[in-house]
Amino acid sequence: MPQGSRQQAGQAAERHALEHLQGHGLQLLAQNWRCKGGELDLVMLDSDTVVFVEVRYRLHADFGGALGSIDGRKQDKLVLAAESFLHKETRWANYPCRFDVIAVQGRGHQGQALQWLKNAFEC
Repeated sequence: MPQGSRQQAGQAAERHALEHLQGHGLQLLAQNWRCKGGELDLVMLDSDTVVFVEVRYRLHADFGGALGSIDGRKQDKLVLAAESFLHKETRWANYPCRFDVIAVQGRGHQGQALQWLKNAFEC
């Protein structure tokens, strides 16, 4: 898949994930929040909990698919980015936090079920 269409597919997966989360009552705090150490796809508020959401898109299930693509190194980067977010956005610093993963696989995300893994890993 060419780089441009891969990027478009990833953006579509992220939009699909955002709509899904908002449909479950979560509120968007930040999207594609960048810092020196990395990027947070979505930062949401679920009641009183700040949720750092990693959206993973894979066309095929090869090599563990979308969920299997989050290894220890990726988790460490997400934790560092989340710490940076909380340091900069101090109003959220004392809220409980968790890391969720939304995995989308295949073409044409609309209408497809996605996997939402709450508390995907500990920090």
